[in-house]
Amino acid sequence: MSTKARVLVVANRTVDSSELISSLRRRMARSPACFTLLVPAVPRGLAWAADMKAGAREAVPRADAGAARMHAAGLDVSATMVGDPDPIAAVGDLLLERDFDEIVISTLPHSVSRWLRLSLPQRVRRMTELPVTHVTARELSRRGRSTRPLRRRPVRPAALPAPPVS
Repeated sequence: MSTKARVLVVANRTVDSSELISSLRRRMARSPACFTLLVPAVPRGLAWAADMKAGAREAVPRADAGAARMHAAGLDVSATMVGDPDPIAAVGDLLLERDFDEIVISTLPHSVSRWLRLSLPQRVRRMTELPVTHVTARELSRRGRSTRPLRRRPVRPAALPAPPVS
């Protein structure tokens, strides 16, 4: 009997996206695996300034929804965790605590992803010798505001006042 690979899945707003679920199902088709889901407690808006742990209130239901969708897709989820608000610290903490065979990181598209601006997949690759797979989701989590493909809205410059007439 072969042992299952231990795969760390790191996701936030894409935790129950179709792209992530499809990627994990393809991973399962290659060889048996069990998944640990890590959702960093990233606060949104001004909550960060007031309370660094403010993101946990949103992260817990998001993690539960992601785990439920993974279970419904037939994936073996061995643990679901909410981690540090800093995704690098959250991954580092869990890598010190548990052994994994590979890591999957799910992000929003480059045009809107804060994690890609932080170079999260590359930084995790540098901090571990484990294989790291990056999945780009085209939609928000089902608990998010939209399931349509994300598009960055153009910024319209403010109207400038007319120059004074002399």
